[in-house]
Amino acid sequence: MATPLKEKIYRMFSNDIGIDLGTANTLVYLRGKGIVINEPSVVAVNQKTGQVVAVGSSAKAMLGRTPAHIIAVRPLVDGVISDFEVTEEMIAYLVKKAESQSKKFLGPRVVVGVPSGITNVEIRAVRDATRNAGAREVYIVEEPMAGAIGIRLPVNDPVGSMVVDIGGGTTDVAVISLGGIVRSKNLKIAGDKLNTDIITYIRSEFKILIGEKTAEAVKIAIGSVLPGEEPLETAIRGRDLITGLPREVVITDSDIREAITQSIDNLVESVKEVLETTPPEIIADVMRNGVYLLGGGALIKGLDRLLHDVLKMPVYVAEDPLTAIARGTGIILEDLEKYQEALIQNEDELPHKK
Repeated sequence: MATPLKEKIYRMFSNDIGIDLGTANTLVYLRGKGIVINEPSVVAVNQKTGQVVAVGSSAKAMLGRTPAHIIAVRPLVDGVISDFEVTEEMIAYLVKKAESQSKKFLGPRVVVGVPSGITNVEIRAVRDATRNAGAREVYIVEEPMAGAIGIRLPVNDPVGSMVVDIGGGTTDVAVISLGGIVRSKNLKIAGDKLNTDIITYIRSEFKILIGEKTAEAVKIAIGSVLPGEEPLETAIRGRDLITGLPREVVITDSDIREAITQSIDNLVESVKEVLETTPPEIIADVMRNGVYLLGGGALIKGLDRLLHDVLKMPVYVAEDPLTAIARGTGIILEDLEKYQEALIQNEDELPHKK
C-alpha cells in the first residue's frame, strides 16, 4: 500500500477506476465522478482481420445484424473470462473511455469485482487483462463483498451480513463478517438461465422459437415468482416451429412462473444451504438485520417475499441493486486501507473456499 505522500501524488496525477465486470453489463466507476459507463459486455470482432469493430452498446446493436465475417461475442461467460484477448480489448476500451473524462498522466489504479466462485487461474486472467489494458495497480474484490460495501453494510464490524447477488451469468450467495466472506456459494442460476428457461418453455408449450432479447423483455415485463393481485399478459412474436412462418401468441405471468420455477427453487435451496453451514452467532445477526438482494435479478417481482416466506427472516431489495457493486468498488477506492481485508491480494487468498 502506498505511503501518504505517494497516495497524494497518485491522486493528483492518476485516475482511480472501479469496474464491475459482469456477464451481461459492465459498469465503470471513476473517482470524483461516480458511475460514468454502463455498457453491455459485448464485443464485435472482424474475423478476417481479428480487429475489434465495436464495444458495448454499439456492439450489442449489431447482434443478429452483421455480415458473415463480423461476429458479436460476449467475452465473459458465467462471470469469468472465456476469451482473454477480447476481454482485454473491452477493458482497455472502457478504461480509455473513463479516463477521457478526467485527463491525468499516470496509469489508473483499478479495483475489479469478480464472482465469489472464481478460480485462481481466472483471478490471474482478470489481473493480467486489466494490467495489459493500462492499469498501474490492480486490486481484485469479490462481487458480493463489493456489493455489501456499496449498500453500506457494516462489513468490517464483527456483525454478520448476508447478500444474494443475482447477476446475468451467476448468482453469489455470501455471508460476510469482519471484512471477509465467512461462507459463500456461486451458482450458474441467474438472469441468462431464466431467459433460457423461458425460451425452452415457449418452444415446448407454444411451438414458437423466440430469441434471447424477446425472452429478456418478457421476463422484465411480466416475470414474477408469486401470483400478483391482477394477472399480467403480453404478446410475443416468434417463428412457428411447424410452419416456419412468423406467429404471435399471448403469454401470461403464470406461464413465466411455470417456466422459471425450477431455477428459482434451486436458487432458494442454495441460499438455505449457505445458511445451514453458517456459524450460529452470525445466523442470529442475519435474522436480526436481514438478507439483501443485489443485481438485476433482485428486481424479479415477488422474489423478496418468497425468500422471506421460506427463510422466516427479513429480506430487502437493495436500493438501486444494479449499481451496488460498482458503487462498492468506488467506496473501496476512496479508502483502500480501510477495506484491505476485503481485497484478494494474491491468487491464493480465498480462505472461505478452502
